[in-house]
Amino acid sequence: DFLRARAIRFIIATNNSARPSSEIVGRLARFGITITENQVLTSAEAPALYLPRVIARGARVFLVGGEGIANELTRAGFQLVEENAEAVVVGLDTNLTYQKLKRAALEIRRGAKFVGTNADKTYPTEEGLVPGSGPIIAALETATDVAPIIIGKPERALFDIAIEKLAAPRECVAMLGDRLDTDIEGAQRAGLRSILVFTGVATRASLEHSDIQPDFIAENLDALREMWSR
Repeated sequence: DFLRARAIRFIIATNNSARPSSEIVGRLARFGITITENQVLTSAEAPALYLPRVIARGARVFLVGGEGIANELTRAGFQLVEENAEAVVVGLDTNLTYQKLKRAALEIRRGAKFVGTNADKTYPTEEGLVPGSGPIIAALETATDVAPIIIGKPERALFDIAIEKLAAPRECVAMLGDRLDTDIEGAQRAGLRSILVFTGVATRASLEHSDIQPDFIAENLDALREMWSR
């Protein structure tokens, strides 16, 4: 509401490739935050938006990933296939098998574009930190000697897609986040101003020991609102 009252457009960009935008909208609604699916950009959605830059829309894609990525790719018109793919898209796959890894490696070695949703080593669950997309992508990179195109933060691609969705000049866009290694570093790679809030991963101690430094710092969202109200 604070942003809307000031006519500030925003996109929620996340490296989460396991949940579709609709689920994120629903989860936020339970906290009283009302947004639309168009205001969410996940690393599940991002490959479908990025792929037309490197292969034709409607091309054949082999997927190592979950239902969220599959739905986004098919909705964008890509064909999900088991062989002779023009691109291999790799994300978090909780049903990963050796057979799937083998097929992906063979397709990449045959010349298919190698696209990863994000390189996150872990992701949080109720049981603790578990392997993320990064280890799966790393296994295929090791097996093929081919470097992947990574879409998610801190790589520039996700930020470029977000800016396109915002339809705003790059110099008028800032990244607000709570992680130095993805949010703030990604903003710097994309040429955006960055705002760090201490409401999640980053702490003052981690900031002091990091080479990655934001343009602005806010202790929390209340402090940020006060900063913007001046």
